[in-house]
Amino acid sequence: MVKFLKPGKAVILLQGTYAGKKAVIVRVFKEGTRDRPYGHFLVVGLAKYVKKVIRKASAKKMAKKSRVKVFLKLVNFTHLMPTRYTLDVNLKEVVSGAPDSLITKDKKLTAAKSAKAKLEERFKTGKNMWFFTKLRRKRRSPVAGLCRFAPRTTCCLRRAREQRTREEDERSRLFGWEIDRTGQVDGPDRMGGTARALVRDGTE
Repeated sequence: MVKFLKPGKAVILLQGTYAGKKAVIVRVFKEGTRDRPYGHFLVVGLAKYVKKVIRKASAKKMAKKSRVKVFLKLVNFTHLMPTRYTLDVNLKEVVSGAPDSLITKDKKLTAAKSAKAKLEERFKTGKNMWFFTKLRRKRRSPVAGLCRFAPRTTCCLRRAREQRTREEDERSRLFGWEIDRTGQVDGPDRMGGTARALVRDGTE
């Protein structure tokens, strides 16, 4: 195990139900346990983040949107990604008897409620706001301007071809050009860049 992975270090889970969720290391089991004979962490993470709050919202609505949903999980060393941040929240008291205290459902629920109260209290102070915001996942479209989150399919490619055809038709209408679909290029056009198979006045 790398030495900087200590309690309080913020991490991102990479596997399982909570993949992509932020969590904080609470306890480290370097040598493992009898049930889990490998190195692992006990982490407390956010299953549900706080929602956006506007200034004119009522106090009741703001309190409702400021709630979080917490999970407790034993995670393998290789199933998380460390970050450079640390969270200054003391959660050792919450899971003092772990992992034995997490075997029964009632004890695990009690520990989760305590962790939730501490994290919500931390959020209200206005510190460590980065921990309570959802990760932004950027996905680029295979065809710019079309099917923003769709995979590269025949439909997307056909739409791209149709859009290029419409652009060429509009350009030819503006400048009085005719379009040659054979794929030959007649040099730079008047709008900048290389002309795409344009022939002026029907002659090469």
